[in-house]
Amino acid sequence: MPKPCVAPSFLPARFARHQPLVLAAILSLFLAGCGKGDAPAAPGAGAAPPPPQVGVVTVTPGDVGLVTELPGRLEASRIAQVRARAAGILQKRLFREGSDVKEGQALFTIDSAPYAAAAASARAGQARAEANLAQATALAERYKPLVEANAISKQEYANAVAAQKQAAADVAVGKANVQTASITLGYASVTAPISGRIGRSLVTEGALVGQGDATQLAVIQQINPMYVNFTQSASDVMKLRAAMASGQFKRASGSDAASVRIVLEDGTEYAQPGRLLFSDLTVDATTGQITLRAEVPNAGGQLLPGLYVRVRLEQAQATNAITLPQQAVTRTAQGDTVMVVGSDGKVTSRTIKVGSSKGAQWVVLEGLKAGEQVMVDGFQKLQMMPPGTPVKPVPWQPAGAASAPAAGASAPAATGTAPAASAAASSAAK
Repeated sequence: MPKPCVAPSFLPARFARHQPLVLAAILSLFLAGCGKGDAPAAPGAGAAPPPPQVGVVTVTPGDVGLVTELPGRLEASRIAQVRARAAGILQKRLFREGSDVKEGQALFTIDSAPYAAAAASARAGQARAEANLAQATALAERYKPLVEANAISKQEYANAVAAQKQAAADVAVGKANVQTASITLGYASVTAPISGRIGRSLVTEGALVGQGDATQLAVIQQINPMYVNFTQSASDVMKLRAAMASGQFKRASGSDAASVRIVLEDGTEYAQPGRLLFSDLTVDATTGQITLRAEVPNAGGQLLPGLYVRVRLEQAQATNAITLPQQAVTRTAQGDTVMVVGSDGKVTSRTIKVGSSKGAQWVVLEGLKAGEQVMVDGFQKLQMMPPGTPVKPVPWQPAGAASAPAAGASAPAATGTAPAASAAASSAAK
């Protein structure tokens, strides 16, 4: 039985002036204190707290493409060196440096006067040979009926026929000389061997080129499409082949690679996908790597030769594989584990087998079943609870997706504290 409350029977002298007011305040405090001892307990004060909420994802097996990211370097699909094939003084450059040129387009002109004179001399030699052939042919035709009538000796007729054939050979030589002179004259106008983008000019007007060897004048590179060369570890290739032979993986549809994606230096992914052309049959003895090449369209000219990129290569697909956010998997030297929420709400650790990564997710090959709930968020809440405490699983959302609901959920709490804040302010004012 609680002790009765006894009011104080005296007041200090300094409160004598305000005795009625002070007595009223002290009596109200005593009555409030006495009432607390006899008041019934608030409902739910001793009840257990609700289980903490944790974010989970539901396991859904399926075919997952195994993507490998490798370093690579871009290369032009065709490269041609423009060289001077005729010796002479370079007279004029006919293109704009860094522009696109077409096959057969004139790029440089070399002094062609000596070659034009040589071509004219060759044509004159051909004409002389043709005249000699006509004379020799006429003589042989006149001797033919005479030798049949024994008017001339057979030796004279044989000499006439031989002279005709020699004149015909001289005509053939003359034609070849004319053709050679025409080709050399054509070399005085340097044209583009392929279509592509031409770089800077390596020589200037007035320079002597082609003297002794073919002087390099410029370089043309065909950049649409582009090649990307990269290497892959031979051990990874052998593991992939062994897994596909066991039936764990299956080959990507169509070819050795379903798709090739290019990641630029700033981390953005190139819009156009590429295709794998070949993989080398030999392994580099010094590095243990296998060389691969892919072809990437480059109609806009965004990709440039020599640029270092990263290549995302899909070589195969894992059957009945599972993808989990990387934050859900704990990777240690002893193995990879996840936290699985059971039907009773209790959390248990599970050892799994992780394959490669796909973006911000791990590809899980073994250790989980369809329909199981894997914990992704809320690990700090479990550390503050005793072992075996049940949790309330809720669908996990990536960071940023749940920020708006969280802000809205805090509004009622702020509203609920408003009366208390008002009461404190009113008390302070008094």
